[in-house]
Amino acid sequence: MTSDVRTIKKYPNRRLYDTANSGYITLADVKQMIMDGIDFRVLDAKTNDDLTRSILLQIILDEESGGVPMFSPEMLVQMIRFYGSAQQTVIGQYIEQNVQAFLAIQKKLQDQAKQVYGDKMMLTPELWKQFMQMQAPAMQGMLGNYLEQSAKLFMDMQQRMQDQTRGIFSAFQFPAFGAPPAPPPEDSKR
Repeated sequence: MTSDVRTIKKYPNRRLYDTANSGYITLADVKQMIMDGIDFRVLDAKTNDDLTRSILLQIILDEESGGVPMFSPEMLVQMIRFYGSAQQTVIGQYIEQNVQAFLAIQKKLQDQAKQVYGDKMMLTPELWKQFMQMQAPAMQGMLGNYLEQSAKLFMDMQQRMQDQTRGIFSAFQFPAFGAPPAPPPEDSKR
């Protein structure tokens, strides 16, 4: 991304105004800016509130509504259930870390392709699709390892939360807090 942040103003009539080009743009134009790696933010023209997240969510909604959706209904339901719960922050960080890990894998593959085919070789979406189809067994193994690491990351995060919770509440006098569960009482009829 470039160091300059491009400003887009959103007017009450729902129109988006690109201040760099002095003209109105559409959500498709904003999506193209994202694809081109242009850093931007969307501000309300009257209040100067940052509306970037809502515009990004609008683009995701448009993408999910047409073509092949990325998220299954079950996943969307689960995501909605996380809002307002104790896991909301943790899950958001977990998803973000997983996307970053996936992007790192993709960049590594792209760097390897450059080494083999030279600087002119870039994995375009179409080439990436062909590569994934040809390398299905190898990719399944790599993605399987990735999912295992992802599950381990989640389990580690969950363990840290439990440890922190025990640390917070260990100062309070709760009967047998943090102690292993007591064995069941022996049956007196034996």
